[in-house]
Amino acid sequence: MKIFDAHCDVLAKLLEDPTISFQNDQKLQVSLQKLRAGSGKIQCFAIYIPEKIHKAIKYDAALQSVTLFYEKIATKENQIKTILTKQDETSLKTNEIGAILTLEGCDALSGDINRLKILHRLGVRSVGLTWNYANEAADGILEERNGGITTFGRNVIQYLNENKMWCDLSHCSENSFWQALEESKFPTATHSNVKQLCNHSRNLSDEQLIALFKRNAVVGINFYPVFLVNKGKATIKDVLSHIDYMCSLGGEKCIGIGTDFDGIDILPEGLEDCSKMNILTEKLLQYYSEEQVNGFLYNNYSRYIEFK
Repeated sequence: MKIFDAHCDVLAKLLEDPTISFQNDQKLQVSLQKLRAGSGKIQCFAIYIPEKIHKAIKYDAALQSVTLFYEKIATKENQIKTILTKQDETSLKTNEIGAILTLEGCDALSGDINRLKILHRLGVRSVGLTWNYANEAADGILEERNGGITTFGRNVIQYLNENKMWCDLSHCSENSFWQALEESKFPTATHSNVKQLCNHSRNLSDEQLIALFKRNAVVGINFYPVFLVNKGKATIKDVLSHIDYMCSLGGEKCIGIGTDFDGIDILPEGLEDCSKMNILTEKLLQYYSEEQVNGFLYNNYSRYIEFK
């Protein structure tokens, strides 16, 4: 079965160490070799600029990440095709992998909508408003004041709506989440789990999940053990528990995968990198129909692509 992974942080690793080979470097949890071994068909690559990078050069770092994406990942040699439109996805050949460029947090925009327009022209099709902390667009989940979205944040969402781009609500403060959900036409939470099962601030409450499902918005299951279990080691069964719980809330058609590979330093047993995704497929097929599993692993996110 094909895999659609809505979030990984390969670009952040390449930004830190450009000598890493995307083809087969063992430092990567998502590499070309591992994607093919794990039936990866569409992989989202996040532009994430670490907090340690000075604000004055964050946009430069974002552009550097775009360059790395096109020079090291989305190449003819790798047979990886950049997904800019629905037709790009539906026309993928058997031997091709699709790649979607995303932006994790609006910090690099520094309140300038023209920077977003440039990144859109360069291929970005999904934008996360924050990464845990406040920026010019919104408050993140770790801001104690729990502020919402700003005027600039509304301008960002309006641009995303106009171009049928995803507005990623993972990392948002609760107020930012609710305000952005109301204004966004294509909301998603690309890498977030169930708070009822694991009481972490990054996870979503039942109320939030149900609101997303009512909008037919997709939620990507995150593989970070800290978001899967309250204590101890996580396994594939814990990933299934979050899927099962979301199904119980009416989310069967709105569950996807957002592994967070290469952005996490500990992993569930049995899911150490993307080459192991076939193991997850086999486990899911023990409990769900083939149609349901295809939905979780690919189709639910696939039908959400309407990019312009």
